[in-house]
Amino acid sequence: MTLSVVLAEDSAVLREGLVRLVELRGHRVVAAVADGSALLAADAEHRPDVVVTDVRMPPQHTDEGLRAALEIRRRRPGTPVLVFSQYVENRIARDLVGDSVAGVGYLLKDRVADSAEFLDALERVAAGGTALDPEVVGQWMRRGRDALAELTPRELEVLAAMAEGLSNAAIAAKLVVGERAVEKHVAGIFTTLDLPPSAEENRRVVAVLRYLRASPRQP
Repeated sequence: MTLSVVLAEDSAVLREGLVRLVELRGHRVVAAVADGSALLAADAEHRPDVVVTDVRMPPQHTDEGLRAALEIRRRRPGTPVLVFSQYVENRIARDLVGDSVAGVGYLLKDRVADSAEFLDALERVAAGGTALDPEVVGQWMRRGRDALAELTPRELEVLAAMAEGLSNAAIAAKLVVGERAVEKHVAGIFTTLDLPPSAEENRRVVAVLRYLRASPRQP
């Protein structure tokens, strides 16, 4: 499926490179802008399938891109957003996740440089999935272990991979185990976290949210 994309990045070189990369994949970049205000205007005009933005952009180079992304999701709830940053910034990741991991991505810039990984994340987020950088997930896991102390080390690994947005098959490949083993660990996670089958809630999403909220908030 061809996606319409609005992209925000203040570096002209990186912005043009991302545009070419996305279009080579067969998607349409309907606007490529350099600051948060232009991002909000482009989203309002084009209503794209997915928004991609750097966190730090002019004029202050603090969190203009993030604030624009959050405003877009306020105006158009559920809009898929993929943000990227030079460093792991836990407050940014937490603000972005909010109460839902659906349609949310947060990557470090060196991950964006990996074209295949970036494009896979873009498409996963656009489809309503999650793409959280492994380094971000790893930091949360290290701080949040006490709240999930009843999970086994392998279940924590599986839950961390779930937070990255990986399917059971992808988790099996990453951990070099069978898919059936992953299914068993996922079932164990649901049991330990007391998440019975429900027609109202996606247990996978609830488990990831509980996991991400387990660590103390960072400034």
